[in-house]
Amino acid sequence: MSTAPTNLLLIEDDQRLAELTQRYLQQHNYHVVVEHHGDNALATFHRCRPDLILLDIMLPGTDGLTLCKQLKQTANVPIILLTARNTHMDEVVGLETGADDYLCKPAEPMVLLARIRNLLRRHEPADLNPETAPRDICLGGLRINRFSRDVWYQENPVTLSSQEYDLLMFLVINADCIMSRDDLLKQIRGIEYDGQDRTVDVYISRLRKAFDDNPTAPEKIKTVWGKGYLLPRDAW
Repeated sequence: MSTAPTNLLLIEDDQRLAELTQRYLQQHNYHVVVEHHGDNALATFHRCRPDLILLDIMLPGTDGLTLCKQLKQTANVPIILLTARNTHMDEVVGLETGADDYLCKPAEPMVLLARIRNLLRRHEPADLNPETAPRDICLGGLRINRFSRDVWYQENPVTLSSQEYDLLMFLVINADCIMSRDDLLKQIRGIEYDGQDRTVDVYISRLRKAFDDNPTAPEKIKTVWGKGYLLPRDAW
């Protein structure tokens, strides 16, 4: 039996680039809906309910960063931002709006495909055997459901993106151990740290905010200068 294609929404105003991207992804068994105008993007999203969104930042009408915030408020759908501007500040701003990944365009087709596959894989609930695997992981006041990917702290629900959840889980599993930026970047994006990528720092900042961890003197997720980050068990 053939597997139904995964639904993608490509929001891109460059019609030629959108056509080439759509054709390439369809050759790899993805169903791709294309929207060219930012003002129509939310309606198109609600109509097609994609599994992942490829979102250009520079759009006519509503811009991509605004759309990213709106879409994340609507559903926890993974979003890859696409931009022609290749600066680290643009990447940081994009990730802070809630995007799960960031690519400069025109992206190499194989790189785009790898990022899509990686993000979809990480967004899926863990394939755990309920007969042998514990449903919840508990650490002090923190509770994580490994099947639903729901998170609570002090019995209050905490809303996290898929990447934030993956990063938190990795830190929890490795509690009391220093995790380098390279370790963390491989975990959340499947790529190696190049010495400049700010992705990990952005997500750590967002996790600290989600758990009311003082950014100037964090206790729950500590910065170990020159080495990486540490999640101490006794801080939770």
